Amino acid sequence: MLSETKLQVLKEISSGFSRDEAIWASGYLAGLAGTSAAVVDLPPQQATHTTAVKKITLVYGTETGNSKKLATELAGVAKKKGIQVKLGDLSQYKPKDLAKEEYLFVVISTQGEGEPPILAKKFYDYIHENELNLSNIKFGVLALGDSTYPQFCKTGEDVDTRFEVLGAERIIPLKRCDIDYEEDAHRWLDHIFEVVQNKAASPSQATAAPKASSGRKKYQGKVSAIINLNDITSDKETYHIEIETEEPITYRPGDALGVIPFNPRSVVEEIIGLTGIDPEKQIQTARITASAEELLHQHLNISYLLKTTVAQYAQITRQDIPETRLSLLDLLRIYPVKNAGEFEEVIKALTVQAPRLYSVSSSPEAHGDSEIHITVARSEFFINDKKQNGLCSGFLSEFEEDGAVEFYIQEAKHFKLPETAKDVIMIGPGTGIAPFRSFLWERDATGAEGRNWLFFGDRNFVSDFLYQSEFQDFMKTGALTNLDLAFSRDTAEKVYVQHRLQQKSSEVFQWLEGGASVYVCGAKEPMSKDVEETLLHIIQHEGKRNEDEAKNYLEELELSGRYAKDVY
Repeated sequence: MLSETKLQVLKEISSGFSRDEAIWASGYLAGLAGTSAAVVDLPPQQATHTTAVKKITLVYGTETGNSKKLATELAGVAKKKGIQVKLGDLSQYKPKDLAKEEYLFVVISTQGEGEPPILAKKFYDYIHENELNLSNIKFGVLALGDSTYPQFCKTGEDVDTRFEVLGAERIIPLKRCDIDYEEDAHRWLDHIFEVVQNKAASPSQATAAPKASSGRKKYQGKVSAIINLNDITSDKETYHIEIETEEPITYRPGDALGVIPFNPRSVVEEIIGLTGIDPEKQIQTARITASAEELLHQHLNISYLLKTTVAQYAQITRQDIPETRLSLLDLLRIYPVKNAGEFEEVIKALTVQAPRLYSVSSSPEAHGDSEIHITVARSEFFINDKKQNGLCSGFLSEFEEDGAVEFYIQEAKHFKLPETAKDVIMIGPGTGIAPFRSFLWERDATGAEGRNWLFFGDRNFVSDFLYQSEFQDFMKTGALTNLDLAFSRDTAEKVYVQHRLQQKSSEVFQWLEGGASVYVCGAKEPMSKDVEETLLHIIQHEGKRNEDEAKNYLEELELSGRYAKDVY
């Protein structure tokens, strides 16, 4: 028995406990005693979350489409578990609806140097600029980001903190996800189910942080073939790259190959010459210790520095540098360091090199498990009127056969083939063709009964028809049922894939009504948005639906996994 003094202390401490807190304390004390936890018998009015929740709101804020893809996928999983989900885009979410929410979960990405997605900025500003009472809301935030950037998941952190300040109750901890987010995101969703349905054995289990991802499997390969798919008359370069490995590669159509590019040695040598640093000097950064030359060549971003990195450079070198983004080499030319020691501090301030993802264009069934293909367009762009080459596309396209490359597989849970008997419609202009080459080879190799319809487009038929002979062969064998082409510069009036889609609107809708899945891959702006508008128009016109009904139809396709996008 407790002494009177200790009993009084215990009463004072426990007098304000909720039911969940009392259960936790009971278990804690039982654990100290080495016995099983007993459930404290509290009056019913003190209980919280005692019945399964039937409805939640899941909103997303996205820039590149990852948050939307993920939120849509999670909503589909939740519905299958019997929970009604109201899925919303923060670009269209009405802030006044916050007063009506009970369970609100946010999936939001971070852009650039810690900014919210452009389409979610109105919502972000609203909650930060207004003193709201959100005490009615129980919430959780899933933050997407890229750990190679200094402001990793900052937007999600800001939303999570602001909700708490405004009185909302955080029922699951903030979850920060890196670029390989799928596994952690599904754990986050499972965590929501545990909490809102009161399935966890105790609050200590309900609030435990999900386990960290075990990390990516790295493959060592060699480039066995590299072919420019464009004709010599084209002003584009698109490379078909084949990589072989000694160990089996685990992947499926729709997945992506991730690779970390190396910086050009010529640029690294010029940087070393300008700064006078010893290329063999060992330097310890936040993530790795290596020679200055190895860090600059293999591990650090030197091609297009973040504004925050340029600001750190200015602070280290004590120079007045305007807010800008430059390559490290240009920065050193314009604002040179004083000595090698100062440059060593600059190296420590550089961010790590970010991986680049490319849709896999091969099939494990057709090409085996020790070979994988990607389709890479060599990119060019301008910074301050100076022409630049894309780092990774240049890195890959300049490979020679037998060159060694390290890569990993990024699983795409939302972008995958349906059952073999189902029909598929694939819309992929330019390098958006990559996953659909994978799809077709896979469906052909497995003898899938479902029909396949491909919409492909580029600039010119003669010079830019990627994988032309393969698709023509698929048409001959029947593996490809329909092939619609749009070459924008072969006609007086530019024709794109969405125009071909509109021309076949009646048949497209028949396929949709028959259970076909639709996939879109390629440029987000403007292609994917134009294609989506065309699909909505087809559904509205051919299906005799109004605008809202057409949107609901397409949303249902998305939630069921029958409408998937891989856009960039």
